[in-house]
Amino acid sequence: MGEQKVSLVNDQKQMQKFVKSLLNDVTALEYMLDNDWFESDIVRLGAEQEMVMVDKSTFKPSLVAMEALEKMQHYPWVETELAKFNLETNIEPRVFEKDCFTQLENENTEKLNKIQEVLDGMNTSIVLTGILPTLRKYHLEMENLTPKKRYFALMESLNKQLIGQSYELRIVGIDELLVKHSSPLLEASNTSFQVHLQVAPCDFVKMYNIAQALAGPMMAISANSPIVFGKRLWHETRIALFQQSLDTRTSHDHMRERSPRVSFGRDWLHDSIMEIYKEDIARFRVLLSSDVEEDSIDMIKNNKVPKLHALQVHNSTVYRWNRPCYGISENGKPHLRIENRILPAGPTVLDEVANACFWLGCMVGMSMEVEDIRTRMSFADARDNFGKAAKFGIDSKFTWFFDEKISAEQLILQLLPISRKGLESRNVDAADIDKYLHVIEQRAVKNMTGARWMLRAYTKLHENTNTDEALSVLTATMIQNQQSNRPVHEWELPNLDDLKMYRPAHLKVSEFMLTDLYTVQKDDIVDFVAELMDWNTIRFTPVEDTKGKLVGLVTARLLLRHFMKAKQSNSKKTTLVSEIMIHNPVTVNQDTNILEAMKLMRENKIGCLPVVNGDELVGLISEMEFLRITARLINRV
Repeated sequence: MGEQKVSLVNDQKQMQKFVKSLLNDVTALEYMLDNDWFESDIVRLGAEQEMVMVDKSTFKPSLVAMEALEKMQHYPWVETELAKFNLETNIEPRVFEKDCFTQLENENTEKLNKIQEVLDGMNTSIVLTGILPTLRKYHLEMENLTPKKRYFALMESLNKQLIGQSYELRIVGIDELLVKHSSPLLEASNTSFQVHLQVAPCDFVKMYNIAQALAGPMMAISANSPIVFGKRLWHETRIALFQQSLDTRTSHDHMRERSPRVSFGRDWLHDSIMEIYKEDIARFRVLLSSDVEEDSIDMIKNNKVPKLHALQVHNSTVYRWNRPCYGISENGKPHLRIENRILPAGPTVLDEVANACFWLGCMVGMSMEVEDIRTRMSFADARDNFGKAAKFGIDSKFTWFFDEKISAEQLILQLLPISRKGLESRNVDAADIDKYLHVIEQRAVKNMTGARWMLRAYTKLHENTNTDEALSVLTATMIQNQQSNRPVHEWELPNLDDLKMYRPAHLKVSEFMLTDLYTVQKDDIVDFVAELMDWNTIRFTPVEDTKGKLVGLVTARLLLRHFMKAKQSNSKKTTLVSEIMIHNPVTVNQDTNILEAMKLMRENKIGCLPVVNGDELVGLISEMEFLRITARLINRV
């Protein structure tokens, strides 16, 4: 939404006025297209860099955006994002030619370095990643929303559209994430490197369809978002997380279709960019309004170029992965762009620029080879490829032209010459082409993307320590590698000893509790509990009712005492769990600090604490979890 002044729609008159402006903007845009008002004799590229800020000591999100921006008032190119731990920079548009990619890399690096200089005084580091590994669900509560009117308005307007009771994440990868959330601030989990390509109106349909076809392979080779809340999910989990975080729909017992505001699209573009704008207005209610001062129709009549404020505000609340954009160039002429929102942030600036170079080269090269991509593949296959790439990344198998089945690595290697041809046609320097396409080629040859590196690294680390330390080491290593700007295919896997200063005292119970629990119910027989605990080598078993409410706790000591008494009395009686369990065990909630939990266990002389959310059992911590943390710290001394 940039610097546009937007607000929640508070009454019908305000809504009617805004919708009228929106319809006027559509008419004005259509008129400008029909009468050749648009700039079409130059091709520019641009980019937006989103980033996460983390505390240098804990590697958790650092909520310092507003304070940092106060210190960076002289940097007009850095802006807020949705959450207090995010920032965004705008990269200057430049002509798509010569050393444009070296310029892009240098500018982005210089701006990030300037931000980091400020953040150094705030014990904070920048991280370039699609989703921050150390991000936790509690970081996404509304108290961490950036305190700006337009963000509050967006959150409130989405909540008003919500049909169900909450927002739900349901994502299955290596692990499984099933969780509810109270607000759409989950969207703030995602950070990207958005690349813009200016396109002449007469070429827009052809180029937009090519962008849609390229979405799958581009996703596969650039994926960098596989971990959410300690769960290994999709290679590019941003895709599912973004859609589900803003999804106001709910399940029904009928088959009526409702479109999500985040989508790949429903069909190829056929005649004009207007198809997208009109569909998005027809399908999606206005979320935000703006005090539109211009009358776009009057401006057209007076031969002036309108800014189309209303259309741009609405377009900013409908999230296509390839999004059409309208703008006005410095020469006063309007122009059209395709915004590629597919590419994640990171792993390094070099990797990001390589992604941009590869995509832009493919866009031009493919347009030189294929007149109409709709004759080569179906839209269903393009959308299916996009979904596969989000889930499986470089391991995907695609359906390509004329129903050819091809692996992601093979397709990338086939697209590289096409990209090179496109870049050469734009007179891009040979040194730039060789440098950035080499990065893409090596990723494909070595089968190593940011997502694959992260999954391998986290799995290796997690085998030897708790979730929090594994994620902290992972994030610290990512920062070190980003600072060196070595491409991700050259990164080595981290070791636990790489992070010497890990200190878990700040942890909450939710960050190290066990969530994969064996439980029993109070009417189960004691013999069953004994076998269950023996089979799984556990010393504590929570007792819950059929709704998941905690009603008691069975310990190995209680079982031992029971069986000794039964042996002494030679009793054959069948004993139920309810007869021996602790009826009111000491509990903690997910937000309890680790030191508080340890103190409770010492004072009460107990070996475990069930973790509850109200009455619902959500986890368990035992002395073993504390011993693992302590052992790691002792080994470091």
